[in-house]
Amino acid sequence: MTDVSVRLAEASDQPVMERLWLLFGHDMSEISGALPNPDGTFRNDRLHAAFTQADWAPYLLTSGTSPVGLAFVRSLTAPTRVLNSFFVVRGARRTGVGLQAVQEVVAKHPGQWEVAFQESNTAAVAFWHRVATEIAGDAWTEERRPVPGRPELTPDTWITFNAPADTQG
Repeated sequence: MTDVSVRLAEASDQPVMERLWLLFGHDMSEISGALPNPDGTFRNDRLHAAFTQADWAPYLLTSGTSPVGLAFVRSLTAPTRVLNSFFVVRGARRTGVGLQAVQEVVAKHPGQWEVAFQESNTAAVAFWHRVATEIAGDAWTEERRPVPGRPELTPDTWITFNAPADTQG
């Protein structure tokens, strides 16, 4: 499966995005140890910002008629865009959907990019190294940065690369 469609999510897509966000939160809880809120949801400030903040863009990833993931971009007007959240459902992983989706998202906003992930998430480490290499060759960097306001947490790993307008090939 490599047929993925990436489009800017609309207000009418918010219920689907909320469900995908729950799946993302569930997956990340294995890495972060975060438990759901009393109502069964996970922290959703990024989901809210993606739909309400002018400098953010929420993307819905679909395969045919099925939602297969989401991507939130922030800092759209800054010199460096940030892929704030990226998620692909388990049934679509390791099929090329994730790589194709990231390439399409960054092609919509060419320029400098940053992506953060946790080093303990070995699948994410391999995936983001591959993404950076596919998009920027060997012209990408990686560094560890403390999580702002959370000194007790392990620093995040950040990858930085430049995405030319033709990253989709």
